[in-house]
Amino acid sequence: MSMNTKQAAAAAKSGYSTKELVLDAMFIALTYVFTAFVNVRLPIAANGGLIHLGNVPLFICAILLGKRTGMLAGAFGMGLFDLLSGWTAWAPFTFVICGLIGFTYGLITKGKYETRGISFQIAAVVAAVVIKVVGYYIAEVIIYHNLFAPVASIPGNLVQ
Repeated sequence: MSMNTKQAAAAAKSGYSTKELVLDAMFIALTYVFTAFVNVRLPIAANGGLIHLGNVPLFICAILLGKRTGMLAGAFGMGLFDLLSGWTAWAPFTFVICGLIGFTYGLITKGKYETRGISFQIAAVVAAVVIKVVGYYIAEVIIYHNLFAPVASIPGNLVQ
């Protein structure tokens, strides 16, 4: 067996190809860049809030590549933004919430748009909104130790 054959066999056995690794890394980077550099900070609520376009590459990769890549792009792309931008306390919550959003969006939409129409896209968006609003509400309750203050962030999360 040559070295290339051994490498190919190892990659096939692991179920994770170089192409998949590169695509995952690219969408993680795109999600981070669109979150970090294409955003508007909102002057509302205790933490201000943020509207960004990081969901665009997240949803595109989830549609095209499925739940795993969607999960990785959401969790690592947006979690990395929180770590590097001063929103560090939010990073663990963002990692879980946005990872779950990417996974769910990819689960609902992967390969179904062409055969069953736009209803799957609408269902995926509704699921993403519910995960984001409920997830960040719970995160704010944990961070601020208050059940009512997080209500002020719901409009920003809906817009997002």
